[in-house]
Amino acid sequence: MKKFINSPDTVLTDALAGVAAAHPSLTVDPVGRVITRAARARPGKVALISGGGSGHEPLHGGFVGTGMLDAACPGEVFTSPVPDQMTTAAKAVDSGAGVVFVVKNYTGDVMNFQLAAELAADEGINVATILVDDDVAVQDSTWTAGRRGTGATLLVEKIAGALAEKGGDLAAVSDLGTRVNAASRSFAVALTACTTPAAGKPGFDLPEDEIEVGVGIHGEPGRSREKIRPAAELAATMVEAVWSDMPLPRGAETIVMLNGLGATPLIELYLLFGDVAARLAERGVTIARSLVGNYITSLDMAGASLTVCHADQQMLDLWDSPVDTPALRWGC
Repeated sequence: MKKFINSPDTVLTDALAGVAAAHPSLTVDPVGRVITRAARARPGKVALISGGGSGHEPLHGGFVGTGMLDAACPGEVFTSPVPDQMTTAAKAVDSGAGVVFVVKNYTGDVMNFQLAAELAADEGINVATILVDDDVAVQDSTWTAGRRGTGATLLVEKIAGALAEKGGDLAAVSDLGTRVNAASRSFAVALTACTTPAAGKPGFDLPEDEIEVGVGIHGEPGRSREKIRPAAELAATMVEAVWSDMPLPRGAETIVMLNGLGATPLIELYLLFGDVAARLAERGVTIARSLVGNYITSLDMAGASLTVCHADQQMLDLWDSPVDTPALRWGC
C-alpha cells in the first residue's frame, strides 16, 4: 500500500486538520468530527445536515457552504458517523426552522441518523429525513435493506439546499429532496478495487481483464463480474441499467452526473460522458444540466458512476441557484 498517510489510525483526524487549514469558510471540529459553515445561518433558515463514512471525498464535507449543506458529519473510513456527531451538528446549525437529515441508505447510517433525530427532538429541534436510495445495481445487500444511496446524494443536497437557502420551510425542503431522489437512478462500474488504509490491501481481487459491473461505493459487489470492453459498450450498459428501472419519455429533461470513483482521470470521464450522452440522445432524452468529475468517490477505486435525474423546472432552477462550497461553486 502506498498512500499519503501518517498512520492508518489517524487518517480522518489528520485529514480534518487539512480541511480546516485549506478552507477558512468552514469550521472544523476534529475532536467532535463535525464540519459546519463558519458563518452562522440567518435566523429561520432550514438547516441541511448529511454525513457518512469517510473515503468518499469531497462528499460530504466538501459540500458544506452556501446553497448546500450547513453541516457534515464524517465517520471513519467507510464507517457511519455516530449519533452524538449528528446531534452536535444539529444543535450547532439549527436556527429555529428545523433540520433536514440527508441519509444514504446504508444500515449504519440509517440507524444512527434515526437515533440522532430522536436525540435532537429531545433538545427541541424539529428534524425531517430524506433517504437516498438511487442505486439500481442491487435491491438488497449486506450493507442495506433496499437500494444503496449513491450519486443522487449530491443532487439532493444541491437542490434541497438551494430551496432552504431561498427560505423554503422544513416540509417543503424535505419533500423536494425526497422527490429528487425518486426521480434519480444511478449505476457504477469499477475497473479496480479500492484499498482502505486499515486493510492495507485491495478490498477484492479483480483480474486485469475483468471489471465489476454495478459496484457499490464501498467496493461492494454488483450485478456481475465481466470482461473489460470499450467505453462505448460500458456506457450503453450503464444507460440501459438506469433506463430499465426508469424509462423516460422522449424530450425528457435531465440532470446527468458522470462521477469518478477516485482514480479515474478526467480524460476518461469525459470520454465516457460523451458515449453516455450519445446513448441518451438516441432515446430522445435531453441533458439539460451536467456534471463530470470526482464528487462521490471510493478512495482509490478506478471506475465511474452514472446518475440520471428526470428533472422538472423547479429542480433545474434550483440546480442553477448560487452555490459556494469547497467542491461545488457557481453563480457566486
